[in-house]
Amino acid sequence: MEMHEPCLWIVKSEQETRELGRRLAPLLQPGDVLALEGDLGAGKTTFTQGVAQGLGIDAYIDSPTFTLIKEYHGRLPLYHMDVYRLEGADEDLGWDEYFYGDGVTLVEWASRIQPLMPEETVWFTFHVLSTGEREIRLHLRNDRSRRMCEELSGR
Repeated sequence: MEMHEPCLWIVKSEQETRELGRRLAPLLQPGDVLALEGDLGAGKTTFTQGVAQGLGIDAYIDSPTFTLIKEYHGRLPLYHMDVYRLEGADEDLGWDEYFYGDGVTLVEWASRIQPLMPEETVWFTFHVLSTGEREIRLHLRNDRSRRMCEELSGR
């Protein structure tokens, strides 16, 4: 796993993608919301598996494509959402209970419900490079994302 510019990682394997998620997990606090954007197969669910491992969750994590939301319990509750199949942001599924609750929420395809996402959402994008490696970028949109970037990059 190579660190390039602040909060941009090039990962060479699923293991490195999971490891980045595991490194992030200790930094997470109740009410954190992470938006995961990127192509199909770019590593969003693999990253979530690492976060879950880092939170002490033993359950197998797969994409909640057809159920929309899966809940897991570890050091903090983990709410894993995949909103790809939603028609739009107007479907009310009790988002606030998750976004402002006592757990950590990871939302795959979050741009589909962007108007509903909290202001302090931490946005990640995942891209498959021509080499097959993945580029994972943490966007510095707010104070929470800047603090996470500093802690993850050891600055």
